[in-house]
Amino acid sequence: MLNPLEIEALKLSGFIAIVAVSASVIPGIIIAWIISRKKGLLSSTLNMIVYLPLVLPPVVIGYLLLLLFSHNGIIGNFLLVYFNISVNFSWKGAAIAAAVVSFPLLVRSIKLGFDTFDYKIEEAAYINGASKLDCFISIILPQIFPSIITGITLAFARCLAEFGATITFVSNIPGETQTLPLALYTATQIPGTEESAMRLVIISIVLAFISVAIAEILANKTNKRILGGKD
Repeated sequence: MLNPLEIEALKLSGFIAIVAVSASVIPGIIIAWIISRKKGLLSSTLNMIVYLPLVLPPVVIGYLLLLLFSHNGIIGNFLLVYFNISVNFSWKGAAIAAAVVSFPLLVRSIKLGFDTFDYKIEEAAYINGASKLDCFISIILPQIFPSIITGITLAFARCLAEFGATITFVSNIPGETQTLPLALYTATQIPGTEESAMRLVIISIVLAFISVAIAEILANKTNKRILGGKD
């Protein structure tokens, strides 16, 4: 059985992951479309910025977020002065950290959907009088929906696993910023909590396995749809 702190960490991890991914989906779709369809400086710049979190150490990301969102930071000061919102040492900051580190996985999966979309269908819709917005919403998005779900699943799993950026940015506060990985880290630092640490390890592995399995199933369905369209 999980103890109250472990249950709280698990619930907080799920909540933060849901908030982070939900806030990332629409920007992720837009940026993936720009990177896939547009060529030039804007697309190249966005591509580099989006994928930076994949290669930067998570501690660096957390420190940069701390500089930006602290009360003296550019964004943090703006949020505090004009909206009375503080993300320091709160679940909001943890959600921001999770969103940043998981965003590349979301964009990458959605971009793959745009890359494999048959744009002859889009051209046919234009010929029949459909507007660009109608075509995007009613034709393109449904066609790449498996890629969107795959991206959401992988991003959600990455949010659940986030550690370095979170602990650097918002610390490790039980009930506020202590997610599943941070609770596991705490358990490994305290003598006599080996059982708690093992329970959290098992939960983490199970959640990761489920997420990867879902992503793999959806990817296979997407591949079958693409191959079926080529026949």
